Amino acid sequence: MRITRRHFVAAAASAAVFPSPRASAQAAWGQTLAQARGKPVFFNAWGGDERTNAFIEWTAIRLRAEFGIELRHVRLRDTAEAVQRVIAEKSAGRDAGGAVDLVWINGPNFVAMKERGLLFGPFAQELPNFRYVDTVGKPSTIVDFTVPVEGYAAPWRMAQIVYVYDAARLANPPRSIPALRDWALANPGRTTHPAVRNFLGATFLKQALFELAPDSAVLQREAGGEYEASVAPLWRWYDALRPALWRQGRQFPDSGPAQRQLLNDGEIDLMVSFNPAEAAVSIANELLPKTARVYTMAAGTIGNTSFVAIPYNAANRAAAMVASDFLMGPEAQARMSDPRQLGNPSVLDIAKLPEEARRFFAAVPPIAGMPTQAELGRVLPEPHPSWMTRIAADWERRYTG
Repeated sequence: MRITRRHFVAAAASAAVFPSPRASAQAAWGQTLAQARGKPVFFNAWGGDERTNAFIEWTAIRLRAEFGIELRHVRLRDTAEAVQRVIAEKSAGRDAGGAVDLVWINGPNFVAMKERGLLFGPFAQELPNFRYVDTVGKPSTIVDFTVPVEGYAAPWRMAQIVYVYDAARLANPPRSIPALRDWALANPGRTTHPAVRNFLGATFLKQALFELAPDSAVLQREAGGEYEASVAPLWRWYDALRPALWRQGRQFPDSGPAQRQLLNDGEIDLMVSFNPAEAAVSIANELLPKTARVYTMAAGTIGNTSFVAIPYNAANRAAAMVASDFLMGPEAQARMSDPRQLGNPSVLDIAKLPEEARRFFAAVPPIAGMPTQAELGRVLPEPHPSWMTRIAADWERRYTG
């Protein structure tokens, strides 16, 4: 077909009336940035780790400088505190102007808020930096504990279970869950785990369940009729292990940092962590000896992605979206991956980044104790949240009642 001037005029007029999707998205994001400027963001996030708290303080400085946003960290002992706050506001009819703008959320808490309609969204795909997220190589960035996120939360950090030890004291750490029990029996009091009311303690049990359950595939479904038969080997394993734990399993550290202190003090030789950079970061911050190292079980270990979500009644929704996008962006992700800071693997596909953005990652130095991706081995998916809820309740009933 011959293209005439009339065709060009018609096409130009059409473009003016119907702007491209990209132009529309840029315009919408520009409006979001304008609405966010000068607003606070009450970020409800677990406050039990000083390195994470320091990272959030750095984020607040950058958001203030670049976007005019005041990020205020509301330190939680448990994410459920924020969930209950939003539930209480909904019950009171406070459907706008809520106290929680942004919440660090995962697993059962995400499911609870999503199923009750307590989340704003979908919004994650609207964030400019979402285009760089590795949704193919890291499927947990769009599926949280078997539940599709569907844009109701934005990924910001990744984790995988590792076991931490001092290579100067322990030459051959156990590489399977049964071997861990046997090693503990031969070395009583030299390992432990956080209390199961702490997520890391519950994850210690989930990891064992993955290897001991007769059919680990059932863990991807809601815990139902298979539950008792699946967890029976776990409790037999734990019954044998418990007397060989630190302080005969009658007392447990409250958190990961408390557990790390026991390792640093030489009270234990082996601990669990959800951060592959636990040894590297701790060495860099003089919290563990230079001979500290991490490893994973031969059959693999559980990995997941942390998300931030915006409650349906958030008072400062636009500012919360900008903060979510910044946490997902190259600058924040590179700083997060630095072992001197947090050492978390990035949620991004670095190959997707523009050249100028890769410089943030190029500036991260290699450091002792940091495992390679190959050394981390197979990443296992998180079980459905119902498994964690039930085994945590069963553990409390069986061992603290």
